[in-house]
Amino acid sequence: MNPFNETGTETRAETYLFAVGTYKLLAFAIGTIGVLGFCNNVVVIILYYKFKRLRTPTNLLLVNISVSDLLVSIIGVNFTFVSCVKRGWVWDAATCVWDGFSNSLFGIVSIMTLSALAYERYIRVVHAKVIDFPWAWRAITHIWLYSLAWTSAPLLGWNRYTLEVHQLGCSLDWASKDPNDASFILFFLLGCFFVPVGVMTYCYGNILYTVHMLRSIEDLQTVQIIKILRYEKKVAAMFLLMIFCYLLCWTPYAVVSMLEAFGKQSMVSPTVAIIPSFFAKSSTAYNPVIYAFMSRKFRRCMLQLLCSRLARLQRGIKDRPLTCADRPIRPIVMSQSRDERPKKRVTFNSSSIVFIITSNDTYPLDFRTKCSEVPDVNVIQVRPI
Repeated sequence: MNPFNETGTETRAETYLFAVGTYKLLAFAIGTIGVLGFCNNVVVIILYYKFKRLRTPTNLLLVNISVSDLLVSIIGVNFTFVSCVKRGWVWDAATCVWDGFSNSLFGIVSIMTLSALAYERYIRVVHAKVIDFPWAWRAITHIWLYSLAWTSAPLLGWNRYTLEVHQLGCSLDWASKDPNDASFILFFLLGCFFVPVGVMTYCYGNILYTVHMLRSIEDLQTVQIIKILRYEKKVAAMFLLMIFCYLLCWTPYAVVSMLEAFGKQSMVSPTVAIIPSFFAKSSTAYNPVIYAFMSRKFRRCMLQLLCSRLARLQRGIKDRPLTCADRPIRPIVMSQSRDERPKKRVTFNSSSIVFIITSNDTYPLDFRTKCSEVPDVNVIQVRPI
């Protein structure tokens, strides 16, 4: 049944599908998802742009996920939020097509990028190969082209975008029993859900097996190998958690869609349909949280970005030269050099290491000493990078 009339305007029902309080709760939920998804993903993109140490091919794939999630937060959430406030779909047919197209496109981009990350971990751990930026850019290009191919097919007549059962958003016509539409649904689920999940399962299965085998070989139990395995295992665990959360959010939606497509349509009520739909959209907000908790580089860069006062203080300490007006230095280490060589004393503080080199050891270089009182003294201050 077409929910739009011939002029493309909406045909409103006299009765609402949910209670008034339920619509308010749904509006609050989708609004919170949109705000969190927007803020979190913007932070990730800013971190990648601002800090050079985060600009790696692997992180470029993570940024690709953040871009797709950000676009969902900007485009895919707004129409649903307004519909929840108005207690029904208030947009025209063209907007419905755009809403279904954009949400499908960005969702496929996310799951295919997760597959690319799983494959990157696989070739790195199992085959000891490292990807470069050209590989990452080619992967991102192929991911977007692949996603566009699947989401453009309904625009060309192979299935269509229409209102979902809950009438708060649009998606593919899952309920159509036409053989042409049913064939697209079948291939769509295979190519955009089951195949990526199979790739991720195969890659991480081999990664876990390889790490287990390497840990069991006693000849390889050196400090360096143990550190490398620990790092690779931690990174793989971060990506595995991302994949698990993504599947946790999208699998209920896929199950409900398959029930609607291949089962009894009466089994999928508006209440049954709305919960997986909102749960799937929530996937846009949690990936940056996983980066912050499990990636030390992202965590440090985020703290440096958010704590602007601390960052300014660090820049001030780094740029300020060591002068006589600074706090007097108490050397804690003195070299045992020969009589004809300059004496060296070393002191440490929270931000640097100071080397004091003098040819005359009769001057007491302690906290009572002023720089102007000691001739022939060279002071070298070394700060960590």
